[in-house]
Amino acid sequence: MTLDTTDKVIDIYTDGACKGNPGPGGWGALLRFGDQEKELLGGETPTTNNRMELMGVISALEALKRPCRVIIHTDSQYVQKGISEWIQGWKKKNWMTAAKTPVKNADLWKRLDALVGQHQIEWRWVKGHSGHPENERADALANRGVTLLAEG
Repeated sequence: MTLDTTDKVIDIYTDGACKGNPGPGGWGALLRFGDQEKELLGGETPTTNNRMELMGVISALEALKRPCRVIIHTDSQYVQKGISEWIQGWKKKNWMTAAKTPVKNADLWKRLDALVGQHQIEWRWVKGHSGHPENERADALANRGVTLLAEG
């Protein structure tokens, strides 16, 4: 599936999962452009749930072939608030928090920040585990990412 677009919007649904925190984790993303869909998943260990939430978004954006209009649907307030509210302050403070401690997951935040600059993105938070069909699919993909690690 080619995800090239000029004026249409790509919907991206992402989720992360972790069995233990830290522990083995997985991420999943569902990309939808019109009637075309693409599923992505992966995992790593040891990791944290927040890292996997970030990796779901990063991996989805890295899959895009050119600048796009995107709506990212995430159940992670950490990701949604981090990218839309907190990141500018972190950057001004050289990746330090208000408490003067290093920002956790700064490596992934920097990757995400670079990707966000390439696209026109709208961020939408959705309540997790509430029956939202695409969020449930992203959750299932993230859990499959964990399972694939175990199967090694």
